[in-house]
Amino acid sequence: MAAARLTQHRVDTLKPGRQPRDIRDLEFKGFGVRILTSGRKRYFLHAQIDGQRQWHAIGDAEDITLEQARAKAGALLASRLDGDEPGPVAPVPFETVAEEVFRRYRRHWKPGTLEVNLGYLRRQILPWFKGMAITDITRADVQRWFASLHRTPVAADRSAPVLSVIMRQAEIYGYRPEGSNPCAGIKRYRRRHRERFLDHDEIRRLSRVLDRRSENEPLLVVMVRLLLLTGCRKSEILSLQWPHYREGKLYLTDSKTGPRTVWLSSPARRILDGLPRRGRWMFPSPRGERHLSRGTLDNFWRDVRTDAGIADVRCHDLRHTYASVALAHGETVLTIGRLLGHNDPATTLKYTHLADATVHEAAEALAPVLGGED
Repeated sequence: MAAARLTQHRVDTLKPGRQPRDIRDLEFKGFGVRILTSGRKRYFLHAQIDGQRQWHAIGDAEDITLEQARAKAGALLASRLDGDEPGPVAPVPFETVAEEVFRRYRRHWKPGTLEVNLGYLRRQILPWFKGMAITDITRADVQRWFASLHRTPVAADRSAPVLSVIMRQAEIYGYRPEGSNPCAGIKRYRRRHRERFLDHDEIRRLSRVLDRRSENEPLLVVMVRLLLLTGCRKSEILSLQWPHYREGKLYLTDSKTGPRTVWLSSPARRILDGLPRRGRWMFPSPRGERHLSRGTLDNFWRDVRTDAGIADVRCHDLRHTYASVALAHGETVLTIGRLLGHNDPATTLKYTHLADATVHEAAEALAPVLGGED
């Protein structure tokens, strides 16, 4: 962390970099200015009081001068040392910072991700951290919180990154010292693979159930068939628009990993070519202004899987089935990653365990030859 004799001219001419950085004042120990990547500058005080390191945001350089910030920091430090309450510059509660983070950072999340993350904030994070000062939250606090969620390891693993984002942004916004994220290094729960894929018999049973329902619920049947035939995510199928379908492919403009092309098999193309075109949505809601809701598809899938005798199978497992079939037919991890829309090959590698049975069969078939048996 850099240190310099701060002057108003120096503060005014400081330029942002790729990362937020702090410059400490040589004249006032613990006082300094943070330069954010956006170009905003925020004065802070980081001092040891009653044996504890405390961090306080003093104010934005756009709102107060350097001398005003020094005076405010001095008054805060004096009040703390005298045991008085600091008044308007008291430590900010966690929930206040969390609200600011979700308001300012939401553009980095897709709408569905934002909704899910808000759920984790309300159900898993706020009940534990609400009322705590953002500066007082330590790594030990985070570890105790994470351990308290051991009965729901999936929720714990998915809410931990949300908490980490809040703490990281709290540093950037000037509420915590740089490099103080207490979520760093928290180990996730080790869980068995949840991937489930359908075998040939289960696929046949599912197909028969869909055939029976196709007359009364044609759009929902088509959606399930496309999930199985394309390996697309549920959100990608739900939000399909007719302009996305051309030249025998789906051109997704806003998938989870960004724009991508989905190459369609001939059965998938026949299904889409047989759909009526009413408006821009492939699967419009009865009201017409939006596509069918996630809840409508989820309710349909619960009924279908029960009728097909695969009650433990999630909609997302149709994507796993697509990957497992591709593996069984000799497709490479790179090709499957492109089919599924993965940016990182490591993401695709988790599917390779689905082909363990095929690998075992191959090893058994090679054994007589390699072992010299007739």
